[in-house]
Amino acid sequence: MSFTVPLPRTPLDVRSFARWYEKGLGWETVAGPPLQLLTGRRFDVLDLPAAAGDAVLRRTGATGPVALHGERMAFLVAAGSADEVPGLLDWLEWGGIALGLTALGADGRMPAPAPPRWPGATAATAQGAAVWLRPPEPGREVEPTLPALAPFGYGGGDGGSGGGAPDLVRLVDAAATECHRARLLRRNTLRTRTQPLAFS
Repeated sequence: MSFTVPLPRTPLDVRSFARWYEKGLGWETVAGPPLQLLTGRRFDVLDLPAAAGDAVLRRTGATGPVALHGERMAFLVAAGSADEVPGLLDWLEWGGIALGLTALGADGRMPAPAPPRWPGATAATAQGAAVWLRPPEPGREVEPTLPALAPFGYGGGDGGSGGGAPDLVRLVDAAATECHRARLLRRNTLRTRTQPLAFS
């Protein structure tokens, strides 16, 4: 019988890691492990399965920051957007359908991804920690790039909150569509694997 020893974890300096978020971006953190970011103040989160999120990224050119944690993907959206998502899903005729799509708003938490190019971030990511797919940029206001509801009569066409990000309605619709598609594909794959072949 052989035993395997797990690889040593590369320690991250959690204090300087938190400082990157708090000082560089003005985001509130909660000590971990893992370090977490508070939602509902500077941003909310649209949380969906990673397979669906990957399809949304391919479909939607510009988004705000996007993070990956295990099998879930987090799209940062404007603060207050989480309260709008259930109504948007109903309006878009997705209400009552189990999509695996959730929104985190006030007092929510998401795992803080390692800052880009951070020493030890690659090793931490390989061990299942959250990672930025589209990172925020310190020193640059993130909020104007976050998807939000477009003001009535807004004619910009490229996003609800400006900065080239899609408006919240388009992002939620794309996310719901891809969540539903991923769910149907998963169900069909399972059915195909378990269904006996029929010969006539």
